[in-house]
Amino acid sequence: MQRTQFGEMACSIARTLDVIGEPWSPLILRDVYVGFSRFDQIQQDLGISRKVLTERLKWLVANDVLDRRPYSGGRFEYVLTDKGLELVELLMVMVKWGDRWTAGTAGPPVLYRHHACGEISHVELSCSVCHKPMTPADIDVLPGPATAGFAS
Repeated sequence: MQRTQFGEMACSIARTLDVIGEPWSPLILRDVYVGFSRFDQIQQDLGISRKVLTERLKWLVANDVLDRRPYSGGRFEYVLTDKGLELVELLMVMVKWGDRWTAGTAGPPVLYRHHACGEISHVELSCSVCHKPMTPADIDVLPGPATAGFAS
């Protein structure tokens, strides 16, 4: 089956989905972020086929989300690039939603301790200018410079 390409759309959501919209990709990024850097570790943790994992890793490396580095005897490990590390911020927002809406009575599967204060916390969106909370109800969506003819 041919994968739909969204990279040419004038939409940042579509362009992001073009890079990580396939369901295995965010899980691979999560694994690399928490320390599974080698192919066999990722494959075992996810239970993903070797063929699919190979394809996903190649895609993420080609899109500069992961870097492939040699570590021993012709083997490679995968590390997040700056671009990939910034995508982890997106995953943190997904975690907040998943913890609230899908965790059930068992609660969240993992907790996040903030280095600066040492407290268990979760991500919150805030305005980059005034630093006040920012939710969909708090913003207007306006045409940007790359969206000539954008319907508001």
